Amino acid sequence: MRPKTILIIFVAIALAFIGAYLFVGLTPTLWDYALPRRATSILAIITVGAAIAFSTFVFQTITHNRILTPSIIGLDSLYILIQTILIFAFGTAGLALVSTYVQFGMTLVLMVLFSLLLYVLLFRREQKNLYFLLLVGIVCGTLFSSLSTFMQVLIDPNEFLTVQSRMFASFNNVQVDLLWIALVILAATTVYIYPQLKYLDVIALGRDQAINLGVPYDQAIRKFLIVIAIFVSVSTALVGPVLFLGLLVTNVARELLKTSRHAYSIALSMLISVVALVAGTFMLERVLSYAAPLSVVINFVGGTYFIYLLLKGAK
Repeated sequence: MRPKTILIIFVAIALAFIGAYLFVGLTPTLWDYALPRRATSILAIITVGAAIAFSTFVFQTITHNRILTPSIIGLDSLYILIQTILIFAFGTAGLALVSTYVQFGMTLVLMVLFSLLLYVLLFRREQKNLYFLLLVGIVCGTLFSSLSTFMQVLIDPNEFLTVQSRMFASFNNVQVDLLWIALVILAATTVYIYPQLKYLDVIALGRDQAINLGVPYDQAIRKFLIVIAIFVSVSTALVGPVLFLGLLVTNVARELLKTSRHAYSIALSMLISVVALVAGTFMLERVLSYAAPLSVVINFVGGTYFIYLLLKGAK
């Protein structure tokens, strides 16, 4: 099946689920109240799903590894650490007095600064430093997780419930103002990285081949890493961490298309991500009555698929 046909099919599936999520169960009395809230949730789902899929696919291309995701450099663990520190320092009552914009901005700035610090200190012109960067990211992620666990043991159990609620992604309580801020940041970042996207097909061939074909390899890799950090930071600060979503949708897109054209593969992975999030949210809300957070289901399915990829690679 041609790539454009597959893309059209998934666009239709995405629109069908979006329509079902927006309008199923609506009555004239609930229209004014429910529809804007559902529209906000859908916009957040599309924003986060597209950002995670794009950043994961590009990250896998520049690292030449299908089982790696940007969370390997510790951004998700850093997000949980920041939320834990806020509750540990101010408490639930004190944190309620802090503006939501301040919390969102502080979380976003700290995550992006951490990523940029890693890149500035560790990323040089030699190819091996990319893998050294990943190794340091794993160590930092483990450190952040350990510090978070230590502080979570010390805080009041009631305040721990607040921390726990922020450890899982939620698309139902996204504030419209924060969503617009995230959209502006992502749009500006997309404009910044768009001229470099044409190099992805060649970068996938390897460093030496890309340089021989005239690609400014080191400059392009740095820009891609910065954009990945911004995309992951914005999506995580907006709704919370979704660990295995990117791994799942990018590999499904690769299996469906079997092409080296990143324009098609990235677009399909973004569509699959939106379909997975919208369909999952719809099923959990309408069928399972919020029996479990969507991020838990995604992490279970994605973790299982991750094990399958490891076993497949071993064979």
